[in-house]
Amino acid sequence: MDIKVTTLDGAASGNVTLNDEIFGLEPRDDLIARMVRYQLAKRRSGNHAVKNRAEIHRTGAKMYKQKGTGRARHSSARAPQFRGGGRAFGPVVRDHAHELPKKVRALALKHALSAKLKSDAIMVIDQLSASEAKTAALKSRLAALGLSNALFIGGKELDQNFVLAARNIPNLDVLPVQGINVYDILRRKTLVLSKAAVEALEERFK
Repeated sequence: MDIKVTTLDGAASGNVTLNDEIFGLEPRDDLIARMVRYQLAKRRSGNHAVKNRAEIHRTGAKMYKQKGTGRARHSSARAPQFRGGGRAFGPVVRDHAHELPKKVRALALKHALSAKLKSDAIMVIDQLSASEAKTAALKSRLAALGLSNALFIGGKELDQNFVLAARNIPNLDVLPVQGINVYDILRRKTLVLSKAAVEALEERFK
């Protein structure tokens, strides 16, 4: 499928052909949802924890004598039922990540790209570069293009002036092509690809 290429100033810069095996699939919501769940689970820190009875520092002496009090037979003040005791069945430090086959991850990315193209939310820019790292100048250029909520995917090396100018603009993300991922594609309204990114994606899925 052919799509128009523009510059950051809105001028036409020819056409580029998008590979139907990457951008022309019928989007599958189940694959995309699995990939988003995989990404969000993997980024969880999992450092929640409480102390169990073995980790509580209290006296080891028996609370009161075994017989003759008419009370229950307790031996440790560290037991969970006592104030200041350990927590029973509390959370422990763990990794929330789960496995997802590499081929499924690659396919989910293709379906996310296809979903963006199907909803007419992909734009191809000739080159993501700026002559100076000025946020105001870049913001006005993007406003002229109608880009207020977008993910920019550049080539393997990003133009630092563009990155510095864009990072203070809300709802805009800039990533190199090797960092493209399903979650970031979905969380922004428009996906903006550079010509170098399109070429790199086709090379990646060849």
